[in-house]
Amino acid sequence: QVQLQESGPGLVQPSQTLSLTCSVSGGSLTTNYYFWSWIRQPPGKGLEWIGYIGYSGDTYYSPSLKSRTSISRDTSKNQFTLQLSSVTPEDTAVYYCARTRAASPQYDYWGQGTQVTVSS
Repeated sequence: QVQLQESGPGLVQPSQTLSLTCSVSGGSLTTNYYFWSWIRQPPGKGLEWIGYIGYSGDTYYSPSLKSRTSISRDTSKNQFTLQLSSVTPEDTAVYYCARTRAASPQYDYWGQGTQVTVSS
């Protein structure tokens, strides 16, 4: 059973960098054909995909967030990290990490989500 757990500060000041970590158990970040994503849901809105890091370490980001986003991983800890720079209150959301397999339209495992509020 794969488990994902998000962690990080719940409050970030405007213009600062949001940093979240997803800790994975029961599965490896380097297992072939799996992709590890960050997804968010602002209050009252739908899910928004932020980006992923793949099993080979490749990354791909949403075009709308690409200039502010970086996803990295620590394979020794089986963790991957989201950094979102220059945040504004519009980045307030519940942030999720999730796993999908290549060519699959669905995420098979999700973290429980973590609330991040951008406010001074």
